[in-house]
Amino acid sequence: MAKPSLTFFCELETEALQALFADPAVLQDLHALQARISLGLLDLSAGRAQVVRGLNEAGIPLVAWQLLPREQGYWFNAGNAHQAAARYAAFRAWSAQHGLRWAGMGLDIEPDIRDADSLATDRIGLASKLLRRAFDYESMRRAQAEYSLLVAQMRADGYSVESYVVPLMLDERKAGSTLLRRASGLVEVPAEREVPMLYSSFARPCGAGVLWSYAREAQAVGLGSTGGGVSAGGADKVRPLDWGELSRDLRLARRWVSDIYIFSLEGCVRQGFLGRIREFDWDQSFTPPLDVAARVSRFRRALGWGLWLSAHPLTTVIGVFAAGVILSKLHRRERDG
Repeated sequence: MAKPSLTFFCELETEALQALFADPAVLQDLHALQARISLGLLDLSAGRAQVVRGLNEAGIPLVAWQLLPREQGYWFNAGNAHQAAARYAAFRAWSAQHGLRWAGMGLDIEPDIRDADSLATDRIGLASKLLRRAFDYESMRRAQAEYSLLVAQMRADGYSVESYVVPLMLDERKAGSTLLRRASGLVEVPAEREVPMLYSSFARPCGAGVLWSYAREAQAVGLGSTGGGVSAGGADKVRPLDWGELSRDLRLARRWVSDIYIFSLEGCVRQGFLGRIREFDWDQSFTPPLDVAARVSRFRRALGWGLWLSAHPLTTVIGVFAAGVILSKLHRRERDG
């Protein structure tokens, strides 16, 4: 089996980013793997630009992973489309000022990070907010239009665009629903490549089944987490993947896709995984997690039905009414007979 194309997410503050690439062994491993980096733009500083120039000179392909300040939601969503466009304009100016080169743009489509923080501090307030959004069709339509314009601008600037998405968006799309997107603020963007984030560390003990179930429908997959990342909703308390789990996920993903993203580069370096990935045997046999994947698939089918019903309320009401009439008639026949 041919080796897949690998991309490593890297989400570090500038000082830690500089320290990471001060180690020449990291660049050597990336060269040997012919890997790309999706670099999280936590800031647009001179120090970060210096790291990018060094990676440009080293011939490491870089995707500009667009991010916002935490007070603006951090990830891109329906609530910050205007700020996302302003951030991209600032990014263009910063890249031109420092002569930076990029292989593409990465849009991370996730709920507002402040919503994740509210899970621990104000669940009632968060539930109320989600309920209000669920009935706000206009904000979703407006955000979709704004993000379509943003992607068009990126393409006009010569960039391909990839999106990093919550896997439930695949289920909602199949069901023809927008309920989850409206409530959570997720948006569809017209990207050349969509990467569902199938992080098995956050889905234990069903993580392998989640990966197997969704990967067969994907263009590419994101694996993780090996450690690192922004602190939100207690995610930093989840145990990172160990080598056994990551090697399992690599084989499961390669069965379905040839483009694999790993979160994160810094976690792999910290745990000494890069050298092991260089020597990885992609042809080694493995046992698919069919039992747990079947449970995941049953959950997805039930979710899909629920989402379909939410997207067809009139049909649902008519169906329930008709079923009630039929059952009532059957009951009367049994009683009269």
